[in-house]
Amino acid sequence: MIETLKSKQDPEALAPVPSHGAGVTTSTHDAVFGAMTEDGPNYRNVGWVGTSIIMMKTQIGLGVLSIPAAFDILGMIPGVICMLIIAALTTWGAYVIGPFKLKHPEIYGIDDATGLVFGRVGRELVSVGFSLFLIFCAGSGILGISIGLNAVSTHGACTAVFTAVATITVILLASIRTLGRISFLAWVGLVAILAAILIVTIAVGVQDRPHDAPAGPWTSDYKLVNNPSFTDAISAIATFIFAYAGTPFYFPIIAEMRDHRDYTKSMLLCQGVVTLTYLVIGIIVYYYCGSYVASPALGSAGPLLKKIGYGIALPGLVVSSTLSTHDGFEWSTNSRRGMVEYVP
Repeated sequence: MIETLKSKQDPEALAPVPSHGAGVTTSTHDAVFGAMTEDGPNYRNVGWVGTSIIMMKTQIGLGVLSIPAAFDILGMIPGVICMLIIAALTTWGAYVIGPFKLKHPEIYGIDDATGLVFGRVGRELVSVGFSLFLIFCAGSGILGISIGLNAVSTHGACTAVFTAVATITVILLASIRTLGRISFLAWVGLVAILAAILIVTIAVGVQDRPHDAPAGPWTSDYKLVNNPSFTDAISAIATFIFAYAGTPFYFPIIAEMRDHRDYTKSMLLCQGVVTLTYLVIGIIVYYYCGSYVASPALGSAGPLLKKIGYGIALPGLVVSSTLSTHDGFEWSTNSRRGMVEYVP
């Protein structure tokens, strides 16, 4: 009776698998990860706060520093409106993942969800697209790491060397088996990336002019409303969309939560912090730099602060690529696209 009541209250509770005989370890069963024993990895070990931090790290990267340039194209008011619309759309799409996962606990990735709607053909097509998405996200992070190392060292080595170092580092960190074990990296990465962009934001506010501004008397030429071409406007809007492109990772992230019912508050906290960060950074940097804002905006504060910013942001860049690669490893296993060996 007690077990029945508990199941009704918590449909996502892990079902115990009875064991017989002395010395046999009790195991629990998950719809995605199968039987999990006390001796094996615990995939369902991420709390709601840790989940929100991981989500934030999949969203916030140096891409946020392209938002001031997008505001320059659209104008500040249209830029803010477009960003809020995209934030609302992505938040609604992310919200739907929670109830969907509760109804279909066997779902791990976005391809599994597509398969329920469009069958095997739809699943395979989305699998290919999601594979490319993960590859490009991981590759973009590795490229960002190599650029950061080049900036900090003033091109102290060949870019290929920095790329190799970044790739090896990311693969080693991504091979850690569960999100619960690497969630601390998300904390480190998020703090690092926020510190870097805040340093640049404060710097452009206290300096008398952006680095690329001409000599002589200067005032910011920011525009409240601009009149861009269609191509430029779409390019700016694409910048906002890319800034929220971490939402496909929410499917595998929710799969490793202790309680799937906590997903909504994790997601809302993440989306709120992300949107506030984007607005604050975008508005302040564009207000002080105007049309002379660099993209990414790390260059707007001058060479020295660019080095400092990249140096502080490096852990965040590493973590961004690590999460993309880790999700790729686990997705290839749990969506039955292959087998991957992990570091225990």
